[in-house]
Amino acid sequence: MIKDKNLFRSYSISEITDALRNEEITPPEIAEICISRIKELNDKYKVWVIFDEQILYAQAEKIYNRLKEGGDVRRLEGIPSGIKDIFNTYDFPTQMGSPLWKNFTSGNDSRVIYYLKQAGAVIPGKTDTAEFAVHAIGNCLNPHDVKRTPGTSSSGSAVSVSLGMVPFSIGTQTAGSIVRPASFCGVYGCKPSFGLIPRTGMLKTTDSLDTIGFFTAKYSDIETIFDIVRVHGSNYPISHNALTDVKRQTKPNDRKWRVRFAKTHTWEFAPEYARNSMEEFINKISSAEDIELKEAELPEVTKHSHEVHQMIYDKTLSYYFQEEFKKPEFISPIMKEIFERGNKISVDQYHQSLKDQENISSAMDRYFTDADVVISLSTSGEAPLREEPEKPDPALMWTLCHLPVISCPVFRSPDGLPFGVQIAARKYNDLLLFRFTDHLRNNGLIPDGSNQISELKEL
Repeated sequence: MIKDKNLFRSYSISEITDALRNEEITPPEIAEICISRIKELNDKYKVWVIFDEQILYAQAEKIYNRLKEGGDVRRLEGIPSGIKDIFNTYDFPTQMGSPLWKNFTSGNDSRVIYYLKQAGAVIPGKTDTAEFAVHAIGNCLNPHDVKRTPGTSSSGSAVSVSLGMVPFSIGTQTAGSIVRPASFCGVYGCKPSFGLIPRTGMLKTTDSLDTIGFFTAKYSDIETIFDIVRVHGSNYPISHNALTDVKRQTKPNDRKWRVRFAKTHTWEFAPEYARNSMEEFINKISSAEDIELKEAELPEVTKHSHEVHQMIYDKTLSYYFQEEFKKPEFISPIMKEIFERGNKISVDQYHQSLKDQENISSAMDRYFTDADVVISLSTSGEAPLREEPEKPDPALMWTLCHLPVISCPVFRSPDGLPFGVQIAARKYNDLLLFRFTDHLRNNGLIPDGSNQISELKEL
């Protein structure tokens, strides 16, 4: 095991935990690599809003002593994780990107943090997020080009992985806040089906949209993290029945993968290089063995996804942040605009938008009776400049429909900047989605690790 700063970019989590079992590395040594990397790069890229090496060392030493006493190596033993600063953490403040919540301490861990710790993970601190996980860009910088946005509100979590500070991190997506940072920063991003990861102990913004997900440097770590943080058991009957249905989660051997390429109504916003890259990728996988690929004819109602999403989003934000808006001097102009729009939306209009969301979701659920996965661009292309708005993309659509997605770091723009391809499946068909992406990786169609990361010029 190479004990250097590239540990989290060169090795998967299972390879690191195997090295722990073989006594090739210790938990304090893993912590030291994390600390060294953060100290080296955080001042420049502003990834961590709070970081405490003593707390991290204490966690690592506790694990080290447990292992010396014969304890088993758990699946995340001694592995550091980035945590978006909207999750409650016992050891750190939860400030949610706002001066109104500076130094707030919850005194507990959110459910997802509890699951990570039970699996052996250690927490170095909290990663940068947008104000209230919405649109006002945070302080974190894009590691490929500091003049460009690192993405929406989960950007700090994506950059922490991209820079090799941690091998995985936790974020959230209400529109595109996992897919976009993953695409712009050149890492893997996974947004599971809505509701599979419990939201207890985290900032609430939009009840019918907020979804917890994560970023990884290595493709092989995606299913591991998913299995650790999701709900399990018959107390969750709908998801449990779906995820344990072998026929539902497995492609029959007597047919090919049914893959649909969706340009979506956002295709016009993608520049020519992005459209060309996507079409070349589609041509490549269409010639692969065991894949039947067709261009998608999505339900007509999906064209209204962005308007429906905005109506739901604006209304709920204006409701949940009423107290914060009593101190407008601490609120960004973007949040003020959302608040003003939301206050103009009637309760009846909001309820109609929720019905529209159900109709779009149901239409997409029916669509998957004849498709295993849908492939689209993750973003319209490379990251825009920080002062420019992000263009519409399909990420928001699949969030609205509650679909599981993976953003894969496949493409490079003419300027050498990363952007991704997004693969979606039917709600609760997360394991089928993983089996398909396994197929692509095994055939060399998506990278095993984030090859974007190793090519960062400044590292």
